[in-house]
Amino acid sequence: MNTNVGAMVALQELNRTSKGLSTTESRISSGKNVNSTRDDSATFVTAQGLRGKQGDLKAVTSSLSNAKSVVDIAVSGTEQISDIVNEMKTLAKQAGDTTISATQRDSLNKDFIGLRERIKTIVNTSEYNDKNLLKMATTDTVTPLQSLANVNPTPASAFTPDTMTITGSGLGLPKAADAAAAFNDSTELTDAATAATVDGYLSTYKTTVNNALSNLGTAARRIDSQLTFTSKLADTIEAGIGNLVDADMAKESARLTALQTKQQLGVQALSIANQSPQMIGQLFKG
Repeated sequence: MNTNVGAMVALQELNRTSKGLSTTESRISSGKNVNSTRDDSATFVTAQGLRGKQGDLKAVTSSLSNAKSVVDIAVSGTEQISDIVNEMKTLAKQAGDTTISATQRDSLNKDFIGLRERIKTIVNTSEYNDKNLLKMATTDTVTPLQSLANVNPTPASAFTPDTMTITGSGLGLPKAADAAAAFNDSTELTDAATAATVDGYLSTYKTTVNNALSNLGTAARRIDSQLTFTSKLADTIEAGIGNLVDADMAKESARLTALQTKQQLGVQALSIANQSPQMIGQLFKG
């Protein structure tokens, strides 16, 4: 009469069922098996560390994307300059022909000047985010590559790209004040002899352009490769976090149904246990 052991046991079991039901409902609503450090401290801390690495990768990707834009613009400009130089060499050779008239050479010269000005325009406008590789007459450095050592899943796969250097990509025309500058931003095909000399210097300039194309192409491929690597690494980390904290929705759904049934049975058991003292009380009624 004083202590209803059956009711106490039924109540404890019902409380455990309610707690399990609350946990399962939380997992289903959030989609996560580990929502906070209270659920599983070790797993939660590990997942938080991986989330930090995700942030590092976002910064790396942004930096690489900026570098890609810088190099892509430089590649586009250099390819156009390469085509223009070929046209200029053709005009210089034609203007070097001593059998043509002054009027013909003047017409060729006008076309030559137009192409020369196009090169100047391309060099000056091939810019992204205040970086113009085509205006650099000396070695230029692009530094988009942050160390990836701290965002790799294991130290064994550490990948730490160094600073990217693009050499010989300065494509600005020589100035008239430069030593032996027979081809500069004021060069014209005024006569056959000058045209022949300019043709020779255009060959040298063509070599500079080809070197720039080679260096820029290598840089572009390197950036693309690292972007691919970073993307794959980000996907791997994302999957790793999911494996750690994501809930198995099929299992949780089945568990929810079981716990709901168990809760209903627990309520019935508690009701039955509470009826026992009343049944004993009936014995004392006359």
